[in-house]
Amino acid sequence: MSEQRLISELEQLVSEGRNPNTMHIDLLSTFDILREINYEDQTVPTAVEKVIPAIAAAVNQIVAAFQKGGRLIYMGAGTSGRLGVLDASECPPTFSVPPSMVIGLIAGGPDALQRSIEGAEDDPDEGRQALQDIDLTAADVVVGVAVSGRTPYVIGGLNYAKSIGAVTVALSCNPNSVIAGIADLAISPVVGPEILTGSTRLKSGTAQKLILNMLTTASMIRIGKSYQNLMVDVNASNKKLVARASRIVMQATGCTQEEARRVLDQTGNDVKLAILMEITGMGIEEARMALQNAGGFLRRAISAKTA
Repeated sequence: MSEQRLISELEQLVSEGRNPNTMHIDLLSTFDILREINYEDQTVPTAVEKVIPAIAAAVNQIVAAFQKGGRLIYMGAGTSGRLGVLDASECPPTFSVPPSMVIGLIAGGPDALQRSIEGAEDDPDEGRQALQDIDLTAADVVVGVAVSGRTPYVIGGLNYAKSIGAVTVALSCNPNSVIAGIADLAISPVVGPEILTGSTRLKSGTAQKLILNMLTTASMIRIGKSYQNLMVDVNASNKKLVARASRIVMQATGCTQEEARRVLDQTGNDVKLAILMEITGMGIEEARMALQNAGGFLRRAISAKTA
């Protein structure tokens, strides 16, 4: 693509516009710069709120995929790619799911997480190849993340995903974007021009982070990874998380720390199993079977025993 054509495309993007509220930002004191940034950031949750119906539609597709053994795959370049990888990497410790269940792909590969490899986003074949490398199937959901909505790496990935029958979702911060036209579902929060023109790691990045949080958190809740508002499938893999596991059992059951530790020792730090045993008095094998019969939903298992 010629430079002139690229300039013309960028001129059409809301995210690349100049923000009239911050034309003077280089003249401000530190305090006033920060106040301007904070003022602009306050517009982001409102923009996200407007696209909740689209986010909900995507969550429903992700839940359906998980229930059939499918995966959620994020793909993006630069900041968008890093945010996808971040969200994916948090799922195993938070919800005790295998790393293969939620995958983050970034143009340029793992090296691009720590240093900019911006040219990596320009080849749509790289997006296709990245999905082929993880053996994408029609059971999976692919979320293409690109503020501009025109990143070739993401376009190539979404086109390939559609060609094999996978559900596709576009997450961009521009209305009527290229990727929105490709994907089955489009999530397009419009946060407006950035504080610094074109620095889409700011408001646009914040909007993406909020939405990625919503996609995985809501999907995991829908497949039984919480009880009330507690993370009962947390993976107690370090000292802090072991302590958190004890605290979750105490919060859910009202038991003492000593009792929480006793039952967690029995279950190998399986929080969900420990809570079920503590509330119902079941033995470990009976509790395992009850959870299995309840599809992993702790509230259902408790209700079935106490009904």
